[in-house]
Amino acid sequence: MLKETEGKILEVLSVAEGNILEDEEAIDILMVSKNLSDDIQVKQTATEVTEKSIDAARSQYQPIAAYSTILFFTIASLGNIDPMYQYSLVWFVNLFSMAIDNTEPIDDIEQRLKDLTKYFTYSLYVNICRSLFEKDKLLFALLLVFNLDETCNTPETMSQWLFLLTGGIGLENPYANPAEWLLIKHWDELCRLNNIKGFEGIRKSFSNAVGEWKKIFDSREPEKEVFPPPYNSFNLFKRLLILRCIRPDKIIPAVQLLVEEQLGTQYIEAPPFDLASSFADSNCCIPLIFILTPGADPTQSLLTFADEQGYSANRLFFLSLGQGGY
Repeated sequence: MLKETEGKILEVLSVAEGNILEDEEAIDILMVSKNLSDDIQVKQTATEVTEKSIDAARSQYQPIAAYSTILFFTIASLGNIDPMYQYSLVWFVNLFSMAIDNTEPIDDIEQRLKDLTKYFTYSLYVNICRSLFEKDKLLFALLLVFNLDETCNTPETMSQWLFLLTGGIGLENPYANPAEWLLIKHWDELCRLNNIKGFEGIRKSFSNAVGEWKKIFDSREPEKEVFPPPYNSFNLFKRLLILRCIRPDKIIPAVQLLVEEQLGTQYIEAPPFDLASSFADSNCCIPLIFILTPGADPTQSLLTFADEQGYSANRLFFLSLGQGGY
């Protein structure tokens, strides 16, 4: 409309003869143009106000956007554990949208973000656990703990995390083992831990307090014991590194304690597979695929569920894919 008015003005000016102020048609067109310009100016001002309001509202959600980014790259890293663990961004966004719909909308934006964060994190955990082997569920929870830690990208934390996973590089150890009850390979790891920032001096401390460390070694629950000073002030994550050296058999209970402390009890008790909830989350474009371990057979559970849903024999079909497959 503005272009059309501009064209008319140019046309009138090009054919106008004499004093243009005496040309009623030109004056009418100019008045229409002025009114249109004023209207556009008002709308533009309103648009700018709306944009600022939207930007302000959007900026309030930036923390959960950054948080969700961490969650997505955490699940993306699961492919390094098993190539079957693949999750699309579209699926992730849909899950986040469901979290928005399923959390109660409230005016308090700070509380709203807390509720949304809590709901979405656990919803993601439950959905991911459906596709994980049992042995990998606790590892996934530990990855969440590590990646959600604000210090996870610092060189100190990264080196500690790497030691927890690998035990350090096995070089020749010139230091004699001061404790006959500690295996040589575990003493070697403890000496390598001495080179990790934050653990300088642990080799000497251990040698000077062998009796105190023996109590930790002999404990049925060393992960809950108070370590000799100065390591009595260490958090659970750092104590994990020490336990890896002297009581590696207690790493799993210690990891469970860490996950429970950081995320909550529900993250160490992976929910059992629920066919009904999985079915509710599926649709014609998102089918359920069962990847089985040897000896596992969900056929009877599937038949029972189909019967409960009222799917008679003419709505449930089996297609053989070979020996023992459907």
